[in-house]
Amino acid sequence: MFSHVAIIGFGEVGRIFARDMRAKGVQTITAFDVIAVAPAEGVSFAASAVEAVRGAELVISSVTAGSALAALEAALPGLGHGPFVLDVNSVSPGTKQKTAAAVTAAGGRYVEAAVMTSVPPKGLASPMWLGGVHAADFIAAADGLAMDLKIYSDEIGGASSVKMCRSIMIKGLEALVTECMQTARHYGVEQKVLDSLGDTLPHPAWRDLARYVMSRALIHGKRRSEEVLEVAVTVREAGIPAIMSPAIAERQALAAQQGKLLPKDVLHGTDLDAMLDALLAQRSATSQAAD
Repeated sequence: MFSHVAIIGFGEVGRIFARDMRAKGVQTITAFDVIAVAPAEGVSFAASAVEAVRGAELVISSVTAGSALAALEAALPGLGHGPFVLDVNSVSPGTKQKTAAAVTAAGGRYVEAAVMTSVPPKGLASPMWLGGVHAADFIAAADGLAMDLKIYSDEIGGASSVKMCRSIMIKGLEALVTECMQTARHYGVEQKVLDSLGDTLPHPAWRDLARYVMSRALIHGKRRSEEVLEVAVTVREAGIPAIMSPAIAERQALAAQQGKLLPKDVLHGTDLDAMLDALLAQRSATSQAAD
């Protein structure tokens, strides 16, 4: 197991990974983030990416999608000692390949990771599909961390292609439901719409599903928007016009703006009606202010 881990990007994912690694016995965790972040028990913060990765046996990159390549490029001078570099960012296969080439040239052992579920519920045990020639060695070295790891391919990009294609559907569903439910609430027909959806697309609890997927966009829309912009890159890399993905990214970004203004109990609550009412009131207040 690793004794020294560096984490580049100390947002929600980086913080959760640090917590779980501390619990598993990792002795030294260093972190770097381009913005000031709250302190975390057992984590020391470095002044630069290079300083953070020096001496680390494992470097985890968990930044926003738009910063994935630049974040590891900033750490390259510190990778000469050959650490594993686990890239858990949700980016296109092409971006993963560019990052892998840069890390390899600097002496690091790049491991592509596609995280196949939301991180908060399972933390470090979230299922990950790995790519690259160092994936098997990484799995052996990570013994004791209780990670759920599966080798997808020796080639970089395959695992991420699955993740990004999946994101078209998952993030797209969040965007569609958010737009659908807010519009339905305006006309007072949300329950009829939910009943119809249940008939057309069978699900035991469409009301609960709608609230859940809306909350994901309202809480995490900024990060999801950046990810879907990388999804659009993935689509274009396949030679297919990216028509839906840019619109999904725009809706996710808007949801993030809405979510910031919602009361916390509504945002994290379980009442779909309360969430829709708050969003409707917010839109009304915004329209009045504009007038």
